[in-house]
Amino acid sequence: ECMTEYTDPLNRRFHAEPTACPECGPQVTLTDNRGNILSEKHEAVHAAAEAIKKGSIIALKGIGGYQLLCDASNSDTVNTLRQRKRRSQKPFALMFPGTDTVITECEVSDPEYRLLTSVEAPIVLLKRKKNVQSKVAYECIYGNPYLGIMLPYSPLHHILMKELGIPVVATSGNISEEPICITEADAYGKLGDIADFFLVHNRKILRHVDDSIVRIAAGKEVIIRRARGFAPLPVVLKGIENFTVLAAGAHLKNTIAVNKGSNVFISQHIGDLENIESINAFKKVITDIENFYELKPEMVICDEHPDYISTKFSETLSLPLHKVQHHYAHVLSCMAENELDESVLGVSWDGTGYGSDGTIWGGEFIIPNGLKFKRAGYFKTFRLPGGEAAIHDVWKIGLSLLYDVYGKDVFKLQNIPLLKKKEAKTIMQLLDKNINSPVTSSCGRLFDGISAVIGINQQANFEAQAAMDLEFAADDYKTNDYFAFTIDKINDAFVFNWHGIIKSIVADLAAGEKPGLISAKFHNTLAEVIVQIADKLHFEKVLLTGGCFMNKLLLERAVQRLKEEGYKVYTQQRIPAGDGGISLGQMKYASYLK
Repeated sequence: ECMTEYTDPLNRRFHAEPTACPECGPQVTLTDNRGNILSEKHEAVHAAAEAIKKGSIIALKGIGGYQLLCDASNSDTVNTLRQRKRRSQKPFALMFPGTDTVITECEVSDPEYRLLTSVEAPIVLLKRKKNVQSKVAYECIYGNPYLGIMLPYSPLHHILMKELGIPVVATSGNISEEPICITEADAYGKLGDIADFFLVHNRKILRHVDDSIVRIAAGKEVIIRRARGFAPLPVVLKGIENFTVLAAGAHLKNTIAVNKGSNVFISQHIGDLENIESINAFKKVITDIENFYELKPEMVICDEHPDYISTKFSETLSLPLHKVQHHYAHVLSCMAENELDESVLGVSWDGTGYGSDGTIWGGEFIIPNGLKFKRAGYFKTFRLPGGEAAIHDVWKIGLSLLYDVYGKDVFKLQNIPLLKKKEAKTIMQLLDKNINSPVTSSCGRLFDGISAVIGINQQANFEAQAAMDLEFAADDYKTNDYFAFTIDKINDAFVFNWHGIIKSIVADLAAGEKPGLISAKFHNTLAEVIVQIADKLHFEKVLLTGGCFMNKLLLERAVQRLKEEGYKVYTQQRIPAGDGGISLGQMKYASYLK
């Protein structure tokens, strides 16, 4: 009957296939976690809503994959979801039934409202209101002053949320760090021990697409995770029209990119290439995007890191291969987005990247020059005792910073909580003998260490948690003060020496200064470092890129101070400043190849 209407030019439903009757349209079913059917059609949605209200966890089949839903106000259920999903403290995304409930819970500016209600329907990071009775359990966010909120964006979401009328956790349907499930077989196999019930439809999902994450920072829309609604919308890039390139991206928060003429198509967020499932997803996305756009790459660009999965994969392709230093790729990504080729200073700050000298970089001032670049400045290096483990045991980084300044006298210091750790003296021996303590200039790791020294966070449960907690601690403190620091000249490069910051923080702690105020002054100090090094290098235009500039406080302070001093400032908006933007930077590098 519907097909007759679709094919009749005189019928108002001619070629209107999205309009379907209950018989031939999408079918919705509620099952238990073993796939046994419990109810169908609207009764399935109603039963799912009732189950959520009673404290159950629902796996919902969405547009780009499965989501795990539960009542956001039910602390016990949220804790159960965390235990089953193996996600200890990382904040959950939330879905609200409508804007009225969002405005009750959060501060919503006009630009944020437009983002929230846009057709892309991303997760928008919104500031929680203080002194209101929240409908969101503490366990959803663990003290984070921001909520990641989206509105219903598919018909099934709309119907379900209308039935519910309450905020729900709406997190990706996967085991933590794996790709989101898209097939019933995968979902029941992997989510069966997480979800109590499954709300599924009979439409096939061809490829996984996570929810995008966006916020307003420095007065502009900033994409943090580029996926549903935004990818793979093209970025126009000159200089690559005559050949086809595959950019393999980074290792963490991976995206890949291909071009068709001057249009660069950046994939959806793929994630961290840390397990076989993510690696397979990475390979599938490459195949899908090449087939979709009927492309056959003639060369591949990848990161310089020899152990990145994306690098190793690129080396197997039997194509001309070019490698780009990680932080230079960040700068090139920002240049590509802002359509810049002239002389600029790139400030590239993140957690980890393989440096051209074989050490771990991350606090870089870079002058681009086509296929080459100059490392014009960087953070004074320090060590990571225990190697990668220090990224989670951030108190070890704090101890390393203190040791670098005070040496073996470090245990004479007062009011430093991390010095009371039982393992502190053992870690001191690693530092003293330089055992398993790689050198880094990372801004992200400096954030971690400062967070530990102040006593804000000594153990990170997820990536960047200590740095985020340090940022949030400064939330209630407005000051223009900053710590004393020096900039040394070493081998034609300017080196930011943070020793003065450590001494000032130790003095502030001894004087009983509030950790939040110390954090605010630390953020201000980093902005002053950018200004002073820019002054010394005499560039009119300054780019801010890398994962550290997803820190709203740092980004806004740096932009403010640079503009006050007369600089033209460029940041990333449509493309993530973090590693999700590396593939575009690699593509920009290809534009310089002749």
